[in-house]
Amino acid sequence: ACLQSADWRVEQVSDWRALAGADLAGVVNPNNPGGQVVSKADLLGLLGSVGRLVVDESFADATPEMSVAGIEAPGLIVLRSFGKFYGLAGVRLGFVIGSDSAALAEMAGPWAVSGAAIEIGTRALSDQSWSAATVARLRDDVARLDRLVGWPLVGGTALFRLYRVDDAAATQDRLARHGIWSRIFPYSRHWIRLGLPGSDAEFVRLSQALGGDP
Repeated sequence: ACLQSADWRVEQVSDWRALAGADLAGVVNPNNPGGQVVSKADLLGLLGSVGRLVVDESFADATPEMSVAGIEAPGLIVLRSFGKFYGLAGVRLGFVIGSDSAALAEMAGPWAVSGAAIEIGTRALSDQSWSAATVARLRDDVARLDRLVGWPLVGGTALFRLYRVDDAAATQDRLARHGIWSRIFPYSRHWIRLGLPGSDAEFVRLSQALGGDP
């Protein structure tokens, strides 16, 4: 919306290759809600054919091997989220990573980050043991969730799963009656997205909502 208000012509594409030639290209990697991933090699190849490449890695914490955040390349900007992987959505904190510090400072604007958010974020990011244990747990929980629901998997990441059901709206309503939030989409009556339950008790609640055993 900001780009459109500044008279930019904005196009959404379903194939990242169609971004070639753009003055500014954006890739959500992994994508939401399908979880599709563009490889590092492909992103760096695309970088040479666009003016500036912005890679949104909000869901990449659980798969650090796919991140381009550590690559210094002119025109590459990486966006990272804090709340999704660390489960601290109330901490309003995000990151912009790139080699052109002057351009980043110009784009950042006057959005302040509180001292409390910086302190919490610093401590969380420093706890590498927790991060490694969480990545391993999420991989187990993904498999557990897939087995529990039994729905055909459309896609997803280690933080959310996208399934196909007969009636997504009815399924969402059923889950909501048990205090479980899900996401459905106006462009598909069959797709429903679930986040991963955060505890054994939440897995039990989901199982009860589905009418089965945990």
